[in-house]
Amino acid sequence: MSKSSKDLKWISAVCTLALAGSVIAGCSSSKGTDSNGAASNSNGNSAGPVKITVMADLQSPEVPSDKIEKLLEQKTNSELDIQWVPDGSYDEKFQAAFATGSLPQVVYLKNQASFILMRDAIKNGQFWEVGPYLKDYPNLKNLDPKVLKNTEVGGKIYSLYQERQPARSGLIYRKDWADKLGIPAPQTVDDLYNMLKKFKEADLAGGGKTIPLADRNDLVYGSFKTVSMYFGTPNGWGVQDGKLTPEFMTPGYMDTLKFYKKLRDEGLINQDFPVTSKTDQQNLMYTGRAGAYIGTMGDVKTMQEKTEKNIPEAKFDVVNEIKDKSGKNITWGLPGYGTVVLFPKSSVKTENDLKNILNVMDKFYSPEVANLLKYGVENEHYTMKDGKVLPSTDSKLIEKEVRPYLNMALYETTNITPSFYTLPVAEKANTLSNAAAKFMVTDPTVSLDSKTYNEKGARLQDLIKDATYQYVMGKIDDAGYQAAIKKWQNDGGQKIIDEFNEQYKSVGGK
Repeated sequence: MSKSSKDLKWISAVCTLALAGSVIAGCSSSKGTDSNGAASNSNGNSAGPVKITVMADLQSPEVPSDKIEKLLEQKTNSELDIQWVPDGSYDEKFQAAFATGSLPQVVYLKNQASFILMRDAIKNGQFWEVGPYLKDYPNLKNLDPKVLKNTEVGGKIYSLYQERQPARSGLIYRKDWADKLGIPAPQTVDDLYNMLKKFKEADLAGGGKTIPLADRNDLVYGSFKTVSMYFGTPNGWGVQDGKLTPEFMTPGYMDTLKFYKKLRDEGLINQDFPVTSKTDQQNLMYTGRAGAYIGTMGDVKTMQEKTEKNIPEAKFDVVNEIKDKSGKNITWGLPGYGTVVLFPKSSVKTENDLKNILNVMDKFYSPEVANLLKYGVENEHYTMKDGKVLPSTDSKLIEKEVRPYLNMALYETTNITPSFYTLPVAEKANTLSNAAAKFMVTDPTVSLDSKTYNEKGARLQDLIKDATYQYVMGKIDDAGYQAAIKKWQNDGGQKIIDEFNEQYKSVGGK
């Protein structure tokens, strides 16, 4: 169905409640009827289209046209009412709808942090447990057990997951700058520092405006977390003296703080990176002011295309095989998913309704639908070349009709037709990301649960984030940083440590 700009507005909880109350076709253990009396069978195969309300994160400027939505409905035997919520207000709108019991029937959480915030509500029975049903569907039964394990809450599976390449972080840098200065691809953190220093000294952007490393206000998906791994910092939590310890209490994190303070003091990073948005960070690359960017290596495709429009000679390269102090390649890894999909009991009223919805969601994992959500429509949004997908060069068309649906796609690589890479460095980024799964470090607390962390973790983490930036900017010293850690512990952090360690031992952690 067509959408207009009014879909961007969450006018009131009453309107949302009305949408969330849309009933869907259901099924019984044999043959039965759904909430509207339509016939259905035990696996949720409704005789007619299944009506479903969906809440999805909109990361593009406009609500997409309904071209792909109509095809999606045809391929999944559904009638979808998609509530597109702008990315910047997604968490706020989600929490408002949850508080009023007006969530739609299918809700995509924005990220892992949002998932963690919902753990208590999940354990309190406000969302359906889906684990026991997965075996009954052709695609759901083939979901990766390891990734499903990472989504467990209290040992049970309540969600479907959105597949994500686990180890995608690395360095994107101006190869034409490096070649001009005779700098090889960095292999250690010292090599990285020397590259940035030479970029600064050569002032290749001109006019004293060169920014060697462009960064942003994100300690995870910006550069900080990736670089911290080179100093031996664990991913989130690590084992120290036989106990789980948060990363910011380890020597490696402290070394990273000192390294970033040095970068800032020497002008090797944008001075205002603690308040720089991702858009502004990337614009520093696109306009030729910056020479290096640390984050998702797949960003190199857009970076090359946009930068060469301003600087035709610009060439980028990527690297992620950078060694830690012990001489081993290292990077941090995701738990195999970017976000999850939940089914609120406030809007999914019966088991029959749930089965019908799962029957539709099962098709999201099929090759046909997975390709539709990722690439769009053949001969409109892409063509085939050598058995691979060659996306259209019409970026405005892709932005308007395809990109929003990427956030609804559940598979990223599995059951997906491979892309044809017209840009070799983009293919290299994908290859390096896949290979990095062999040396990535994962967070041992992903499947553990701490009541205190669920309640206070996000607020407490802000203490550490603020202290990290204050240290780098020279506003506090070592003692000031340790005082922030002490406050974190006293305000509930120590309880988080104790609760995680208690669970860690119970599942065989040492």
